Amino acid sequence: MPPQLDSIDIRLLEELQKDADRSNVELARLVELSPAATLHRVRRLKESGIVSGIVARLDSAAAGFPLQVYVSVTLERHDDAAHIRFAQAVRSMPEVISADWVTGETDAVLMVVAREVAELQRVLVRLSTRGGAQRVTTLLRLEQLKPASALPLQPAR
Repeated sequence: MPPQLDSIDIRLLEELQKDADRSNVELARLVELSPAATLHRVRRLKESGIVSGIVARLDSAAAGFPLQVYVSVTLERHDDAAHIRFAQAVRSMPEVISADWVTGETDAVLMVVAREVAELQRVLVRLSTRGGAQRVTTLLRLEQLKPASALPLQPAR
């Protein structure tokens, strides 16, 4: 069960989602708390797991990865060993920047980045040979429609 969030926690989380690079003093000013109280609350939110990490969001193309591809994978087998094998293969490939198990005809959906088509092809081959993928379908990402956005933390109406 998630911890109870009061209005200050929600404001802190909203501000952190907008810009987690601000100083604690600036964050405290925005949520109208003392810096010590703000630091304590942020630590508590991290310890609870609500804030799982604070990272920089990079632009793939600007960082030298012009190819961004969604890859849907159907495994050849559906037993524990096959799932473990696939998960280990995916986790060992730095080009796979995110991966999720999903339901339906597809077993997993991955986001893969590559510098060139040959690099993408090597990743796809490894998914089949090392990962045990039976079917691999790629969808080339053309343009970002909506960037990853903040969670809508306000209570549902």
